[in-house]
Amino acid sequence: MTDDLTMDHVVPAGIALGAGLLGAFLLRMLLRWLAGHAGRTRWGGDDVIVAALRTMAPWAALSAGTAGAAAALPLTRTVQHNVNQVLTVLLIFVATVTAARVIAGLVRSVTTSRSGVAGSATIFVNITRILVLAIGFLVMLQTLGISIAPLLTALGVGGLAVALALQDTLANLFAGIHILASKTVQPGDYIQLSSGEEGYVEDINWRQTTIRDLSNNLVVIPNGKLAQSNMTNFMRPEQQLTILVQVGVSYDSDLEHVERVTIDVVSEVMTEITGAVPEHEPAVRFHTFGDSRIGMTVILGVGEFSDQYRIKHEFIKRLHRRYRTEGIRIPSPARTVALQQGAVVFPQQRTGPADEALHAGFVPNLPPNPSRVDAKHEIS
Repeated sequence: MTDDLTMDHVVPAGIALGAGLLGAFLLRMLLRWLAGHAGRTRWGGDDVIVAALRTMAPWAALSAGTAGAAAALPLTRTVQHNVNQVLTVLLIFVATVTAARVIAGLVRSVTTSRSGVAGSATIFVNITRILVLAIGFLVMLQTLGISIAPLLTALGVGGLAVALALQDTLANLFAGIHILASKTVQPGDYIQLSSGEEGYVEDINWRQTTIRDLSNNLVVIPNGKLAQSNMTNFMRPEQQLTILVQVGVSYDSDLEHVERVTIDVVSEVMTEITGAVPEHEPAVRFHTFGDSRIGMTVILGVGEFSDQYRIKHEFIKRLHRRYRTEGIRIPSPARTVALQQGAVVFPQQRTGPADEALHAGFVPNLPPNPSRVDAKHEIS
């Protein structure tokens, strides 16, 4: 200290510190009230901003009070500089963490609102968080008087070595960014790969894509494999889709009557079953003269991929009951087998020299053998 500590120094310092504490408390209460109002809005971004400010604002008020108290005290220039530097670094750290939370939360809110599901694409969230924290760290070093130019040079050289060592990881990272940027796959989509994996996309992070199949199990797929695989997305370009059900009727059926009855059942299912598309136009198409039936395809509309199983289930039950009521027969497969009469030889195991002769088609004159069994039978 440059001067002796007196009450003229202590009182202003105490007032400044108390004001900082009071300001931190009042800001905390105000932001808690704002958080309650933000929770009642539809947009999730205001919740993220208020939650981040609840962390930063009290620390900023407390740091301002501490800086004012330090300025009121008779401190040496070196101590005053060190105190100001520590408070500045503390504020930069709090601001960096707050900014990372805000930006990551906003990115998460945007991806969630676009996909319409609870999961989010964490690859963008993690990348933005890391970038903000890295910038804040460099600013803190610059504030402390540490030159960041050699650090950036070292990071560039080291980054090249790390890139060579982590080729697969980086390939998955850029594949995930490409998948999300091209909007071919989003969280909530139902996809099917050429290798057989299928399910709802739960999350796409920096390394892998997680999908949940219909049995509620999680399947983890590397982003590189997902980008290289042939994939069917059942949610794009639109979520509604059509399914085909194969039906066959007997040859003695009145096809006009069959078509009217089938369309009535389709209309009934489309309007009464949850997950169907009520505005779907019923369609029945005859296409094959089969061995025992005339084949036709019934086209149904479903609102979402997993709804097709329930709709097929109800349609087949109702169509079968309606066909029985209308006297429309669904024939079972039948085949006619014609057998031609003739001699059939059942070979049996033999011993002795007559085996070769029997296989050659004639029986030599052999002495009678009571243990020998004649193998030739006539079937008429």
